[in-house]
Amino acid sequence: MATDPAIRISKLSHHYGDRAALNEISFDVAAGEIFILVGPNGGGKTTLFRVLSTLIAPQSGEIQILGCDLIRQQAEIRRSLGVVFQSPSLDRKLTVIENIRYQAILYGLTGTERAKREAELLEQLGLADRADDLVETLSGGLKRRVELAKGMIHHPRLLLLDEPSTALDPGARSNLWEYLTRLREETGVTIALTSHLLEEAERADRMAILDTGSIVALDTPDALRATVGGDSITMQSSDPQALASELQQKFQVEAKVLDENVRLELADGHAWIAKLVEAFPGRIDTVTVGKPTLEDVFIAKTGHRFWQAETTS
Repeated sequence: MATDPAIRISKLSHHYGDRAALNEISFDVAAGEIFILVGPNGGGKTTLFRVLSTLIAPQSGEIQILGCDLIRQQAEIRRSLGVVFQSPSLDRKLTVIENIRYQAILYGLTGTERAKREAELLEQLGLADRADDLVETLSGGLKRRVELAKGMIHHPRLLLLDEPSTALDPGARSNLWEYLTRLREETGVTIALTSHLLEEAERADRMAILDTGSIVALDTPDALRATVGGDSITMQSSDPQALASELQQKFQVEAKVLDENVRLELADGHAWIAKLVEAFPGRIDTVTVGKPTLEDVFIAKTGHRFWQAETTS
């Protein structure tokens, strides 16, 4: 028997004045999966997170979370929802266990039940030996683990995280993903998170790319890379626009100019290097070939680089 999705979004829109932060987006998040919403800053991720975490009401469209309507059944949703915000929510002058315990009390956990749950999370998140340390003495990565413990203390069925790796170094970011994967495996919790880092999507089961309020791609990372249709070839030239135009005419291929470089997407890219250099002697300064990346997917879907969207949002 099919399991209902943990999140179902249908034609959700949200505007700030004349600007559409979300433009009729629709997608599902399956129960028990790790789903990541990736997009440049200003693309609509924060607005969507605020809607899903019941902080703001959707202006139009329909949303169901864990089988409940977001408008009519907010109380039921909140009881089954764990939320980790981008901004820190920890009291720096309290210890790790005190921060977790006060969150447990807010959810009505007491006595033996609370103590058992605290011990479970401290062990799962590698915090048992830091339980009595003041939060202000912890590294950024450890603080994020305490945030996760707070979000998981009441056994939520859905965990929402807004940019959880913000300000973390690569090692701490990798550790965070290890703990997220472990939480999913050990508890069955559905995890939905946002990020402005495309490389983070490699660790998720499925991903959606959000750009200027619209979903431009939705699938597994491997499936999205497969849509690019070949290797990525990048060429530097003193006149990239002219080179791109002549490439299209000579070989009937689509050539794009990005960052003053000419880009092609072709199968067997390595076999094209000699052909391209011979066809345009002295016109190509350098040429590189690589397998498709999620950045290539973003470029194919939007026509511009990921970081360019951030600077122009």
